[in-house]
Amino acid sequence: MDINERCMIDKIRIVEVNIPYAIPFQISGGISYSRKSLIIELWSDGVVGYGESAPFESPYYSSETISSVKAILMECIIPKIIGKDIKSIEDINNIINDGIRGNNFAKAGVETAYWDLIAKKNNISLKKLIYHKLKELGTTKEYLRNSDFIYSGVSVGIPSDNSYDTLAKWINEYVKEGYKRVKVKVRPGWDLKAIEIARRVVGDDFLLWPDANASFDLNEHIDILKEMDSFNCAFIEQPLHHDDILDHCRLAKLIRTPICLDESLKSERVARQVLEIEGSNIWNIKIQRVGGLYEAVKIYSLASKNNIKVWGGTMPESGIGGASIIALATFAGFKYPACVEPSSRWYGKNKDLKEIVMDREGRIFLEEEVGIGEINKDNYKKYGKIIFENFI
Repeated sequence: MDINERCMIDKIRIVEVNIPYAIPFQISGGISYSRKSLIIELWSDGVVGYGESAPFESPYYSSETISSVKAILMECIIPKIIGKDIKSIEDINNIINDGIRGNNFAKAGVETAYWDLIAKKNNISLKKLIYHKLKELGTTKEYLRNSDFIYSGVSVGIPSDNSYDTLAKWINEYVKEGYKRVKVKVRPGWDLKAIEIARRVVGDDFLLWPDANASFDLNEHIDILKEMDSFNCAFIEQPLHHDDILDHCRLAKLIRTPICLDESLKSERVARQVLEIEGSNIWNIKIQRVGGLYEAVKIYSLASKNNIKVWGGTMPESGIGGASIIALATFAGFKYPACVEPSSRWYGKNKDLKEIVMDREGRIFLEEEVGIGEINKDNYKKYGKIIFENFI
């Protein structure tokens, strides 16, 4: 397949959106009442690609915030690409990484917009473009197999009333809706009982795991982490420090439940280090966290050569940002249901920028659209406002 990845960006627009959550979403670090994020539009010859930068408003998941991303985009990244002859997906990644350390959420918005733009200019789907790049990277044949849908798993936050009855009620409702696994958010003080309640509701054989969002300490909380073994969880997601891989490797030798890396898996380079120290063999791939779709594709290709199980995570983003991980997560190496959930779960029905729909079997189907497909322009206008525009 002959794909032209070259183009010149002649216009860039940043739209700040703010979509209220149907239910406040609380993790170990903080609580959110709406999905405020930045949609980046990259234009070339009248064609527009959409990407999303979706940090939280406070730096409790990562060091980035909506405010910091705005500054980095306007002051550092956009001046590097506006009016430039960009040769390929690899080239735009090299450009936005040159001289800018970290700031992966900011980079992800621009980078994923470029993927959408290139797919649209070549009149192909985002999934076909991903397949093309995976083949270039030498991804194994097994991991190149793909489906036309993903399974969705529900991420259950900590109730704002800190009630275990509320938690049980939520989980029971979600299982009835068809989700194929339950992930329950935990933190010190909201840990063993929360997992116990979840296991009691879903039963012994249902796929379940806790997500600590880096809130436990190996020395201080080792007894609690060991007790988590009793709940037959698939794994524990990022129990320790957000920048750590060594203590997670040590913890894996002290408990029976496998460890999955999330926050600390920031790049393919870190993923290679995890392999070198024989650390976690279960990885959560989040496009925002790693700085874009190409880095996520590289991590997936690396996993394919090293028998690593991966699954798709979200922040969550709007349906614009979710489109990229849905397309990638249709590939066979994604062994667990994704954190991508229907738009109605987060915002209510027909309020997303690009509606994500789940059927009663817990499946989210990927439509064969050009690029990421059409977005809801009415909702985009309703919830968004232009905060920056630059053109040549």
